[in-house]
Amino acid sequence: QVQLVESGGGSVQAGGQLRLSCAASGHTFSHSAMGWFRQAPGKEREFVAAIHWSGGMTYYTNSVKGRFTISRASDENRGYLQMNSLQPDDTAVYYCAAGSYTDYQGAYELWGRGTQVTVAS
Repeated sequence: QVQLVESGGGSVQAGGQLRLSCAASGHTFSHSAMGWFRQAPGKEREFVAAIHWSGGMTYYTNSVKGRFTISRASDENRGYLQMNSLQPDDTAVYYCAAGSYTDYQGAYELWGRGTQVTVAS
């Protein structure tokens, strides 16, 4: 069964950090871009970051630039989102996805179920 599973979410104080992980099973990440998206309560799901299948290009939404870092370990079939200087506005369910290198959600064919990140002020 092909699936993505996120982990590493939790509750932190503002200014804290978390590292999210996305593990792929039954699917090889090697020729898929990986994206991270998030959905805050009462809001639409939005793009956070993406990394090209080669690992050589990354793309971030403006609100996380300089604070979040997306990476991948193709030999482990895993992807990561390092989140530093977390703020209450970062509170959301975070999803990883595999697909094309873009911020457009419709271009991602495979999605995880999400992991909750809560940032207290």
